[in-house]
Parts: sequence; C-alpha cells; structure tokens
Amino acid sequence: MSTLPERANQTTAEQPWPVRVLSMKIADYVDKMSGLWVEGQVVQLNRRPGAGLAFLVLRDPDVDMSLSVTLPTQVLDRLPTPLADGARVVVQAKPTFWTRRGTLQLEGRQVRAVGVGELLARLEHLKSVLRAEGLFDAARKRPLPFLPRRVGLVCGRASQAEHDVVENARRRWPAVDFEIRRVAVQGASAVAEVSAAVRELDAMGDVDVIVVARGGGAVEDLLPFSNEALVRVVADCLTPVVSAIGHHEDTPLLDHVADWRASTPTDAGKRVVPDLAEQRRTVSVASERLERAIRSYVDRERRGLSALLSRPVMADPTTLVTQRRHEITRLVDRATRRVESTVQRDRARLEGVAGRLRTLSPLGTLERGYAVVQHEDGSVVTGREDVAPAELLRVRVSDGDFGVTVLG
Repeated sequence: MSTLPERANQTTAEQPWPVRVLSMKIADYVDKMSGLWVEGQVVQLNRRPGAGLAFLVLRDPDVDMSLSVTLPTQVLDRLPTPLADGARVVVQAKPTFWTRRGTLQLEGRQVRAVGVGELLARLEHLKSVLRAEGLFDAARKRPLPFLPRRVGLVCGRASQAEHDVVENARRRWPAVDFEIRRVAVQGASAVAEVSAAVRELDAMGDVDVIVVARGGGAVEDLLPFSNEALVRVVADCLTPVVSAIGHHEDTPLLDHVADWRASTPTDAGKRVVPDLAEQRRTVSVASERLERAIRSYVDRERRGLSALLSRPVMADPTTLVTQRRHEITRLVDRATRRVESTVQRDRARLEGVAGRLRTLSPLGTLERGYAVVQHEDGSVVTGREDVAPAELLRVRVSDGDFGVTVLG
C-alpha cells in the first residue's frame, strides 16, 4: 500500500488525499485555534431542550457573511433579557470543524448582549469619522429635481411608509411614476437588501431621485440605517437621495449623508414632486400678469399712435409736401432774383468797361478818321523816314485795309 503525502503541497494527481484525510487535517488545523470573542447579529435562533443545545446563525451586520453557533441552553437561560432574532451580541466561542459534514461552526461558551448605549457610542464615533471624511458636507448635497421622470422608492414590504410616500406624492402630482423596491428594513438582512435596492435604482437612467423610507421605530430597529456600509453606498450614489426614516428623537447616519432629509415618509412624498394645484396657480398668476403687461403695452402704443395720427402732417399727408413746395418755390424765387441782380450788376459793369475799352482802343481812333500804315512785314510806319520810294505799304482804316505805293 502506497504511503500518503504528508503535506498538501506534496499531493499529485497520482497521489491525492482522500476526503477523510483532508477533513481530518482541516479539523486538526482548526482545533489549534484559540477561543475568541466575536460580534454579530443573531438570526435563526432555534432551541432544542431535549438536546440541551441552542442553534443560531451569527451574521455580520455589514456584509452577507455568517457562521453557525451552538450554545448550551443554560447559557441563554442565564441572560437577563431573552435572546431574539436581530439582537446584537458578542459570543465567546471555539471554532470547530465537523469532519462528517465538512462544515465550520462555533461552539459557544458565553453570550453577552450589546447594549443600546454601547451601540450609540459606536455610532457617535462612526459619525465623527464620516464627518471628518467630508461625507456630511453641505457642498456634496445635490438639489432634488423639480419634476422627476421616475421616483425610486426603497421601503418595507406592505409598509405604511410606502403608502404615505406614494399617496402624498400622487395627491400633489397625479402622474408621478414610481419604481418601488420592497425590502427588509430591519433585522439582519436589512443592510444588504436596502444597499442592493439603492444601487439598482441608482443604475437606472430614468430614476431622477431615490427615497429610502421607513415609518420610524425603536433605536435598535433603525440601526441598519446607521450602518457604515449602507451610508457609503448612499454617499456614492449619482442620483439624489432622500432619507425618510421618520424618527424624531434619534437621527440615523443616513439622514446626514442623504441629499435631503424628510421628517417622515409623508414629508418625503410632498417633497419629491411639485404641487400641481400650486403650479397651476403660479401659471395662472403669471399668465394674468403677462396679459396685463401686454395690454398695458398695447394701450401705451395705441395712445402713442393716436398722438402721431393727430398731428397735421398725419391728418393731411400732403401738408408736408405742400410746405416743402412753398419753401422750395420761395428759395428758387430768392435765388433767381439774386442771380438776376448779380447778372444785371455785372452787365452794367461790363458795359462800362466795354465803353472805356472802345474809347481807348485803336479801332475807336480809326473810326474818328485815323489810319494805321504798316510795312509788308507788319511793322508800323511811325515817320516819313521809315518808308522808301515805290515801297508797298498796307493802310488799315476803321472798316478794313488796302495797299498803297509810295511815289517819292
């Protein structure tokens, strides 16, 4: 018979471990673990008095992980308050591995309930951490849409919160459309279910606002809405989120990280959509105001037009042309008279100058019986010695000229 490998990394396809060997080795490894204290939420509590044992599932409050726990019933009987599903507890236990079924579980030895005061102290610490990260800053808050295409609603199954949100929203805006996710809003599965619903609605392109609603409750019931995992899911949303937990005394951390906090689900229903009647009144008032403004403008323009039409030029459109015609005629007459006067004055001056020119000109002298004698080259004969016998001279008189010959 072949020898089995001692270590897991020595196994091969030819030399594997049987299931029993692996189970025993896991059990030996787990058995070496020390006892420890672990915290979680109690779910599926089941007593078996005949066996003297109680079985429960201890669930992580933040993520979907759990472990089975066995406890002696006398441990539960010693608790001052009976243990119930959803309770937060710390358990002292020893991890064990059941080789027959291949399951890991905890053998409980002590149980202590986590008090409300301790939980609230933890929440205060978590609040300070989240505030320091800036998750509560007003600058991160996004405005809610005026009229969302679709409203996402996360609420309990068959809850009054759903009725309050939907009915009040539809009273204000009857055509509002809802995308509803009904989930557990308390207990061990609340954080996972609410977180998944918020992520799903945030991924829908036509959901413009998400309402997370619950109709109040005890402090312990509202703990899921202060869970860090859920708070961070809401902080990462791209869609505006309204927190409508409806608890006045204590404020869940969801209220701080949400974009808007509604005091109740009813208040959320009134906030996510506008009031149709109020919008109609607003439109009516605006229409009346616009109508008055238009009427006032038309009346003012009509009065101005009437004033223009009452002017003489508009009463008789030819008045302006007639006035301009008379003015042009007057200006033309004035210009004509001025030109005529100037012409007459210049004519008289020219006639005077012409008379003087005629008196002083050679032609005037010739008309008085004088003549001008010129050589053939045109030079004027000024004396007897300028001419020679038989020379041909030219004589100019007032009405023409003629030639003469010098005789001697």
